[in-house]
Amino acid sequence: MAKEVLGVLCSGRGTDLQSIIDAIAEGKLDAEISVVLTDKPDVMALKRAEKAGIRNVCVNRKEYGDRESFERGLVSELKASGVTLVVLAGFMRILSPYFVHEYSGRIMNIHPALLPSFGGAHAHRDVLAYGVKVSGCTVHFVDEGMDSGPIILQAAVPVLDDDTEETLGARVLEQEHIIYPKAIQLYVEGRLKVEGRHVRIVDR
Repeated sequence: MAKEVLGVLCSGRGTDLQSIIDAIAEGKLDAEISVVLTDKPDVMALKRAEKAGIRNVCVNRKEYGDRESFERGLVSELKASGVTLVVLAGFMRILSPYFVHEYSGRIMNIHPALLPSFGGAHAHRDVLAYGVKVSGCTVHFVDEGMDSGPIILQAAVPVLDDDTEETLGARVLEQEHIIYPKAIQLYVEGRLKVEGRHVRIVDR
């Protein structure tokens, strides 16, 4: 059976990307990354991909007149690389219905909070402001909403009284690096069954 071909979309440091690269190298994830795309130039994610020998392209949002043409540029690169699963790893843009339909059921994202609570771009800030005692991260399929798709895996971490956005974020990031490769491997193994809002993990 052919390996799942991943296209990873990033906007910054690419630490989740690195966890996926490492999982593949360690034999924990039976897939290959054919391309890493970023929406900004000169970000660390591009350097991580280059170091790993992975094709990497900046599809610079500022060079496109509107979101549709930008997303068509992304889709063109993904299709040219034979991507079968799109993996969002710190990609800081909401995808349009056009993009979601192009890869329906084949887009994953990781969010640094326990969805459906604290969606959006400032999860750690919002968690601390609300005063909850537990946070974490969520891997989910992407639908047309913001951080609203069916949940695949979650991991929890305590929120400490003296936490800052940085200390909480570092603790959550450790869990992201564990559960994201696991979720992708479950997909690769065909063990994720989506039933409405529910994702069942089935035996092989």
